[in-house]
Amino acid sequence: MSATVTPTDSAARNGDQRWSIHSLGRPLRVLAWLSFISEVIIIGTGGAVRLTGSGLGCSEWPLCTAESLVPTAEQGIHGIIEFGNRTMTGLVGIVAIAVLLLTLKAIGGRRSLFAALWFALGGIVAGIACYVVAMLVGVPPFPFFSLGLLLVTIAGAVHSLRITPERRDLGALAWIVLIGVIAQAFVGGITVLTGLNPLIVGFHYVSSLLLVCVTAAFLVRMRETPGPRVRTVPLWFAITSHVTGLALAVTIFFGVLTTGSGPHSGDVNVIRDGFDATILAHVHSWPGYILGGLVLILTIAAWTLKLDIRRWMLVLVAAIIVQIGVGIWQAREGLPELLVGIHMVLASLSAAAYTVMVLHLKKPVEAR
Repeated sequence: MSATVTPTDSAARNGDQRWSIHSLGRPLRVLAWLSFISEVIIIGTGGAVRLTGSGLGCSEWPLCTAESLVPTAEQGIHGIIEFGNRTMTGLVGIVAIAVLLLTLKAIGGRRSLFAALWFALGGIVAGIACYVVAMLVGVPPFPFFSLGLLLVTIAGAVHSLRITPERRDLGALAWIVLIGVIAQAFVGGITVLTGLNPLIVGFHYVSSLLLVCVTAAFLVRMRETPGPRVRTVPLWFAITSHVTGLALAVTIFFGVLTTGSGPHSGDVNVIRDGFDATILAHVHSWPGYILGGLVLILTIAAWTLKLDIRRWMLVLVAAIIVQIGVGIWQAREGLPELLVGIHMVLASLSAAAYTVMVLHLKKPVEAR
């Protein structure tokens, strides 16, 4: 099928509302992969900011200094690292916008596309209005600009999904990524303005990890036809899979707390004196071992029962085993920066692999 075929033409040709991945167009498929990859990379660059002590390399936000958008010579390598991460945020945002617009064009035609563009214009106007009001009352204006833009974007997403006739799952996922990127820019600014508050830093990381999962979900869903879906694994397998997800979430939660209480605060002058990182490291490992055991059991069962999901289980178990191995290694070596950074990126890839696995527990009725 040609990439220029519209959803309506496709449905008429096939006699139903079924889609193929080719109906979305090659540019969208390529950009969807770039969106996933960029979300993973920004976790790595964000980790580099923290692990090199560059969290306050740019002392202001959105400017790097009070007088300059870009880092100055006085800020040295720390300013370059922090500004590089901010630049990466812009790239992630551009890709997210491109994915959204191409998705809306594919699933809703010009009506959905132009509606989104009008909301984009309205968001900019609202952001500028909030910026001006904030300046008049004497508070930092740019966070309010971001907030105004974010609220209008959310309104645009709601309206877009209401008028989109088909593939609302793809539309929702694309909107979530864009909203998440805008929200992340806002949270990133708050992180700097609060002097790297550990709770906000942790929330910033978890949000980035969730966006990796959402972009992974988009990659899965764009390859599947819409319509009713049925479970293709035994009930006990599905239940255990969701319990495994809980173990994964708990492991990541305590991992964030451990890192937030450890030596890598993001700046040499920011001292963490909250939880005991040594104790938290052990607490973090307990759900991690449970997670590894559950994934191993599911993988063995999937291959024994010859379930369709078995190859994805191999990907997940490999990711978890490597993650556990790196976690043990970094703990024994005294948390070297490189290993901690690898551990952070692997956590996002493990979560993405789990997301893909769960989405394969069911298939469209016609694909059974």
